[in-house]
Amino acid sequence: MRDKRFIAEHRGGLLKKDQHLQLMQWACDCAEHLLPLLGEHIDERLPYALRVADAWMKGNASVGDARKAAVAAHTVARESSDLIVIAVARAVGHAVATAHMADHSLGPAYYALKAVKHAGKSIDAERSWQDSHIPLDVKDLVLSARKNKKFSKI
Repeated sequence: MRDKRFIAEHRGGLLKKDQHLQLMQWACDCAEHLLPLLGEHIDERLPYALRVADAWMKGNASVGDARKAAVAAHTVARESSDLIVIAVARAVGHAVATAHMADHSLGPAYYALKAVKHAGKSIDAERSWQDSHIPLDVKDLVLSARKNKKFSKI
């Protein structure tokens, strides 16, 4: 069962529009923060998906546009055998999918931890970066939801 705190008010949930936008921004920040792990060869579908997410936040893209961009990002993951690319692409896919379902906003944080682990970097430093970038209005929501998810199994 979905956490009603992540369901938009207009769909019968508790999430206000401004909170949804804050979750989307945080998710995109988490995903974009990972792109340097890919070096110079970044599949264009990933930055494109983040641009669609930005357009959605500004009211210039539809949820359908965001879903298509999310699917394209996840396709990048499926096409790769590189564990870092897979994790980064999944992070981007979940970030843009936040337009459709706000609880996807937790995905980029999870996949970021996987990406930095595969890159030989500090999971603790990444988690600290994530926590420091959560908007205050949704911080309790994110931290409490994260406790109930698979974050401890990385």
